[in-house]
Amino acid sequence: MKIAGFNKISFVDYPGLIASVVFTPGCNFRCAYCHNRHIVEGTPPEIDEKKVFDYFERRSDMLQAVVVTGGEPTLHKDLPDFLKKARGFGLKTKLDTNGSNPNTIERLMDDGLVDYIAMDVKAPMDKYFDTAGAPVDVNAIQSSIRLLLEGRVNYEFRTTFAPPLTKEDMLALGQMIRGAKAYYLQQYRPQIGQIPAHPASLVAETAEALRDIVGVCVTRGL
Repeated sequence: MKIAGFNKISFVDYPGLIASVVFTPGCNFRCAYCHNRHIVEGTPPEIDEKKVFDYFERRSDMLQAVVVTGGEPTLHKDLPDFLKKARGFGLKTKLDTNGSNPNTIERLMDDGLVDYIAMDVKAPMDKYFDTAGAPVDVNAIQSSIRLLLEGRVNYEFRTTFAPPLTKEDMLALGQMIRGAKAYYLQQYRPQIGQIPAHPASLVAETAEALRDIVGVCVTRGL
């Protein structure tokens, strides 16, 4: 599998476990707030997969999990093979995804290759194109949401509360994931020249309203 970045140790990317984080290149979305644009749009140098697995073997006494993120990992056909090999080192596996490939997500679940899935839900369906910056099959997004809500693996949904999304947009989005076991509302971090973030008070107020709809909502980045 193509690897564009490798963070050897993380204490925050897999809840409760010490993990390595593997970044895959390329993405089918073009979110304006993406902080991994260099691996999404550019041609970063690739990291030898063997070096990653060698590290897993050397640190098997400490590592507990691997997180595959991007970019969009489900674009890579050899993702299942990578996860299978990683599990051979006794590691739990987590996938970060935009949910655009529900067939791949279902296959990984059916084959027992993923323990945790974090799905970015970008916006209510009528604003998905504007937020993702690319054509989006909203039926695919809805299918991925339904798959996770089945609870066959641990999961979380998360949304970056980026302008021009409004509180009303977020409440409409909340209806899509009603009953989710974990939902995170993330503060938007503007890059140079971008529109300022919503006030922290609005993010907190929106999260409180979302709890009444979804059942859970935790803020990140405030």
